[in-house]
Amino acid sequence: MSGTATPATLERKLGPWMLWGLGVGYVISGEYFGWNLGLEQGGTLGLAIATLFIILMYLCFTFCYTEMACAIPRAGGAFVYGTRALGRQMGFLAGIAQVIEFVFAPPAIAAAIGAYFNLFLPDVPAMHIAIVAYVLFTALNIYGVKAAAQFELFITVLAVGELLVFCGVTAPSVTWANLSMNALPNGMSGVFACIPFAIWFFLAIEGVANVAEEAVNPQRNILIGFGSAIITLVALAVFTFICATGVAGWEAIVYPTPGAAPSDSPLPLALGRVVGDSNVLYHMLIFIGLFGLVASFHGIILAAGRAVLEMGRVGYMSPILGRVHARFRTPANALVANMVVGIIALLSGKTADIITLSVFGALTLYVISLLSFFSLRVNEPKMARPFVAPLYPLAPTVGLVIALVALAAVTYYNLKLAAIYAAILAASYAYFRLFAGSAAGLEADDLEGAALAEAATKD
Repeated sequence: MSGTATPATLERKLGPWMLWGLGVGYVISGEYFGWNLGLEQGGTLGLAIATLFIILMYLCFTFCYTEMACAIPRAGGAFVYGTRALGRQMGFLAGIAQVIEFVFAPPAIAAAIGAYFNLFLPDVPAMHIAIVAYVLFTALNIYGVKAAAQFELFITVLAVGELLVFCGVTAPSVTWANLSMNALPNGMSGVFACIPFAIWFFLAIEGVANVAEEAVNPQRNILIGFGSAIITLVALAVFTFICATGVAGWEAIVYPTPGAAPSDSPLPLALGRVVGDSNVLYHMLIFIGLFGLVASFHGIILAAGRAVLEMGRVGYMSPILGRVHARFRTPANALVANMVVGIIALLSGKTADIITLSVFGALTLYVISLLSFFSLRVNEPKMARPFVAPLYPLAPTVGLVIALVALAAVTYYNLKLAAIYAAILAASYAYFRLFAGSAAGLEADDLEGAALAEAATKD
């Protein structure tokens, strides 16, 4: 692939609707599966408390991240902001955390896609379906960002519509008695234990920043895309949570039958309690639920390619990964490399562990990004900011505190995975120290950007 690549820039083709589609699409699979696994630890009340705090964290984080994305519209997202604000080493840590988040989330979603399709094609192994999905959607992303974003918008609209249908059908059956049934089975410790699954509701929303270089008028459209996406996702998360748990209690959407293994399909379980499993609405939910999974799978693959591209551009990863395809103007090499790593992770068969590794990367990214936000506000007050995040310094402080508490809790309840995550960081840092060289290209570019921003402010 490298022989047909070029270090040229990406092409600007994304408008505000496509950015909304990407922002919601990155995340919407989290409404369809995964979050219900937190109920086993926290119950309805425990997961609700964790989710409310995580919503507050994401609201604070998203507005701060939007300010940086509008001011510095580069494909690297947190990596670029961290390098400019905190220096090369913290920038590298933000970048590798972002890569871990975006590269390890798709295998978990691919496993769910395989399981869903296996319901319709029982003779085809779920793993084979998942691998084929990886190849197909990587190819679509290589073909072109506009085609990829248009497809993402289409399936995201379908997935959102299906969630609204689900809530409309189940809402009349929701009762307080069902919501309060065994609401806190493990006490307050369960609240902290289910934090990763609360984060799964919103994981990867920050991927909108990774297509900033491909947005038309990014200083305006990134704000519209980010803002509308987070509002949509918060509303969907709240309504889906209440309607799913309120029809028969939380245990009904975790265990298909008493004593069974936890299910990855909470919405069909809830809907089946209302309309039965032979109703057309039930089958429609299963079918369109696939679009929700595909939307996130496809969208995160897109964002992951841009995250690795930026790391390759400056030599923090192999320079081959930092090249853009000469014909399609997409990060083809980065996309293929991510697919290979993702399929290896998929073959491990440990979906819950893969999700948790992705959450470790996300929380590290949030912490460094918010520290970068503070640094840029203090050290570059004259930088052009088309959008200014409200409630400074309260909002970023609240977001940072919640992110740190969440990171500590996820570490405490997942010590083995925390050690694996730390080992990945250590190995990546060793490569950075040994082979990255001076890697001064980004810093020089950032200094130039700062000077241009100051000049624009003075003008």
